[in-house]
Amino acid sequence: MNKLDTFNLEDSQASSTKNHFLAWDKEYTHLKWGGPAPIRDIQAYLLLGSTVLDAGSGNGRYLGELARHYNAVGIDISITALNGSRARLSRSGRFAEHLGASILDLPFKTHTFDGILCYGVLQHLFKKERESAVEEFSSILRKGGFFFFEAFGYKDMRCGGEPSIHCEERTFSRQNGIIYHYFTKEEVRTLFKGFEIMELEDVIKEKNFKGKVYRRHLIKGIFRNP
Repeated sequence: MNKLDTFNLEDSQASSTKNHFLAWDKEYTHLKWGGPAPIRDIQAYLLLGSTVLDAGSGNGRYLGELARHYNAVGIDISITALNGSRARLSRSGRFAEHLGASILDLPFKTHTFDGILCYGVLQHLFKKERESAVEEFSSILRKGGFFFFEAFGYKDMRCGGEPSIHCEERTFSRQNGIIYHYFTKEEVRTLFKGFEIMELEDVIKEKNFKGKVYRRHLIKGIFRNP
């Protein structure tokens, strides 16, 4: 049984439990490629040749750079995203294994990876799903391995500010069916309570436009599996 089927969510969330995963394949049919993204944080902690998982690799913004330095594996729920990522890496002469899978049911043996990258992914899950995903990550990450986290923070201008349905605390379902959750640092500490915190920081950027402040808020963390 898929782990999604075991959650005891409120009736108002029941259909979203399934549909918010399926929504991503449609989303990736029109998402534009944003170019490669830097992996300096990962390089500061992981040796060349380490085995690294990009959990929720999407169209490969990080996976392409990971493949330059590591034995990289990317998983995503969207086959459309994986196909685009695979083709892009092939054109650049790089290789990374691509697998269609949910982070709630990872197809790997215990202690497989030296590092796991999960940027902009856990923010799209309900609370019980986030907790289940972290349990999965803890299992497949080697002892002493590192987990790299990034997600929206609660001070972000979009937190509850766009047309959406309020599902859980600081958690909203948008019109496209995708879930958006906005973290606090204390919440992140609790979520990763089984890990050693190496780094945990707020990244806040503000822009003034016509006298109004627009704020983007990310929370970034690096955690070690003890």
